[in-house]
Amino acid sequence: MNKAEILIVNKVWPPYMDSLRANFVVHERTQLEDPQALAAVAPRIRAITATGESKLAAGLLEQLPALEMISVFGVGYDGVDVAAARARGITVSNTPDVLTDDVADLGMALLLSIARRIPQADQFVRAGRWPEGPMALARKVSGARLGIVGLGRIGSAIARRAEAFGMAIAYTTRTRVAGCAYPHYPNAEALAREVDFLMVITPGGAATRGLIDAKVLAALGPKGYLINVARGSVVDQPALLQAIANGGIAGAALDVFEDEPHVPAALCASENVVVTPHMASATWETRRAMAELALGNLQAHFSGRPLLTPVP
Repeated sequence: MNKAEILIVNKVWPPYMDSLRANFVVHERTQLEDPQALAAVAPRIRAITATGESKLAAGLLEQLPALEMISVFGVGYDGVDVAAARARGITVSNTPDVLTDDVADLGMALLLSIARRIPQADQFVRAGRWPEGPMALARKVSGARLGIVGLGRIGSAIARRAEAFGMAIAYTTRTRVAGCAYPHYPNAEALAREVDFLMVITPGGAATRGLIDAKVLAALGPKGYLINVARGSVVDQPALLQAIANGGIAGAALDVFEDEPHVPAALCASENVVVTPHMASATWETRRAMAELALGNLQAHFSGRPLLTPVP
């Protein structure tokens, strides 16, 4: 039986690549930068494998007349023009649930890191500064007020972890979550005004671009901390840089950025910022589960079965 031909639009986890090559004829876009080379295989491409950071505009989809499916290795799919795909009958899947715990874990780890200044303390010791005297005092986490922007699967998992720290939890979403006892605020600005830590875990895309803007940061204030494990696009990065520089907020802990993997030098240089390289789901266990689910969606499609996790 002939193997279906698929296109990988950017680098994927090597064990996942091995699985793809075992099941499909794989074409890599990095090998097809020549428009003539892409045109030669385009009529045979039946599926695309992408990551959560991939950008799949309608223009690319139009070059692939036989395209039937897009399998996203990640929970976020804001880089995919889903409307254009659906207009052509192209199905789209992602890998939700399997990375919920890891992202929630890192969200809390970043909160603890910026409040207790753990990376800074590590450097303080390594630089031999401890004999000169103690570090400046940090911010207590237990009992503090946490605001969560987005209370989906991951936001709810963060809230459960925060409850173990005795934190007072509130949230904002476009509509109230049915049965949720946490206080709901109508928007991020109203929520930021009432909390010590603002955790961002809302989907990316046009609807949330720049949602955390200068007004929200001003509401959070000089004693408040921002943590972003959503998408870099959700935070107005120039406004954040200004708030960090002028003391408008106490600090930020960021796993995602506007132009990854490029991070502004001012963020890296600030003592009041913790940065990580978009690693929220980056554990062996979760990458393996994501690969199995992404592959399972492809196999389901090509065997005529319903997708395991189609996008909403």
